Amino acid sequence: MLTLIRIELYKIFRRPRTYIAFAAITALITVIQVGLSIDGEAYADFVMQTIKQSFDFEGKLLNGYLVCYILLQLLLVHVPLLIALIAADMISGEANLGTLRLLLTKPISRTRFTLAKFAAAAVYTFLLLVWIAFLSLVVSVWIFGTDDLFIVKSSYAVQLAEDDVLWRYAGAFGYALLSMLTVTALGFFFSHFASNSIGPIVATMSVIVFFTILSTMGIPIFQKIQPYLFTTHMVNWKEFFDQQVDADNIAISGSLQNPEKIARSAMILILHIAGFLAASVWVFRKKDVLT
Repeated sequence: MLTLIRIELYKIFRRPRTYIAFAAITALITVIQVGLSIDGEAYADFVMQTIKQSFDFEGKLLNGYLVCYILLQLLLVHVPLLIALIAADMISGEANLGTLRLLLTKPISRTRFTLAKFAAAAVYTFLLLVWIAFLSLVVSVWIFGTDDLFIVKSSYAVQLAEDDVLWRYAGAFGYALLSMLTVTALGFFFSHFASNSIGPIVATMSVIVFFTILSTMGIPIFQKIQPYLFTTHMVNWKEFFDQQVDADNIAISGSLQNPEKIARSAMILILHIAGFLAASVWVFRKKDVLT
């Protein structure tokens, strides 16, 4: 099995399109970091202008932790497209090249073949998230330094102590990995139904856009199905940056406001990944590769 995964990883990373995602992520993060380093104070003043009269923040508002949070809000919306470029090509790409039939002449079960393909796509997704974490967190901390993390949300503000931030980012990136693996599993599933990559990539992004719209609309009939849509739960990495308060409205360091919500959302994402993967195995076992 490990040999199969290594072969699939070799095939992934020998293709130029694989590095498009890494190059795009690097360029985008670099541009934003340069922009914030030049004119970031103006952005910080804009963020604070609505609550300056009722909240006094002492310290360096624009620091590496805040920059990383800003980058995650921007990037995790668009990363699914970059993941779909690879995941949706895993089976359809082989069919397009005419190598799928040849590969299945080897003494390998179709189930193992499918699982190895998905595992390779999952490794690619993991490496992409690691690269994002390095650029957005490590490099931002190196450029902007550290201080308390101050986040303005829709109806309230959160201030997290400097020594209470890193573990939250570890949790957020781990949760983001589950979200992106759901996209990987979806694109991988669609790749079984076409002999070229364009269709599965478009289908993957169309489903994500469609479900995202349903997840954000406040229409009552849509609210009934929103808890079951994976797109509803993909953004819940932000829950790691909320903390509980005591009876005196004083924040409790090291706490999470809704740990049950995080656990429930993570479980729903895992169920989606398992469901898409199981469906992929079933479809591929029935697939006619002779025509």
